[in-house]
Amino acid sequence: MIAFISSFLFIVLAEMGDKTQLLAMAFASRYKWYKVLIAVFIATVLNHALAVAAGRFLTTVVPLDIITFIAALSFIGFGLWTLRGDKLDGEDRNESRFGPVLTVAIAFFLAEMGDKTQLATISLAVEYRNMLNVLMGTTLGMVAADSVGIIAGIVMRKHIPEKAVKWVAAITFIAFGLVKLFKLGTFPKVPHF
Repeated sequence: MIAFISSFLFIVLAEMGDKTQLLAMAFASRYKWYKVLIAVFIATVLNHALAVAAGRFLTTVVPLDIITFIAALSFIGFGLWTLRGDKLDGEDRNESRFGPVLTVAIAFFLAEMGDKTQLATISLAVEYRNMLNVLMGTTLGMVAADSVGIIAGIVMRKHIPEKAVKWVAAITFIAFGLVKLFKLGTFPKVPHF
């Protein structure tokens, strides 16, 4: 039980103000809240299961800077995609080709790759060695923290013009991508096999 409670509290605190919480907020301004929440849950379970089960091994095979580099490029791509976007007329009725749940789940899963909460999940799994309790605690912690972001996104959708939300979301995605690239310094070092 200690593993569950510690994992839950640690992830809730780590996620507050994190880019994935802001990502949930941005998507909630575009899609229905429950679809965003379902997508966050699915992406978190998959991402944190990967972190708990294979995270340590993965970081010995694929350097973290390569994972971070791919996530950074995907953020920039999401930002550009948001700017290009669909037509503003009826945008809330038009879903992407994959639908909102899959779109949000993929974006959220990629955003979590190499993120502090994923790395924290790896550390928690090593410390407590209770995979199920760590997975449940970190997943529920992410859902709780991102619910706050979703509520903020709903408020934004009701009180801020759609075009402004689109620009803020696009700039946020691109900024996160650029920050990730900046933190890397340059392109990631490719391992020699």
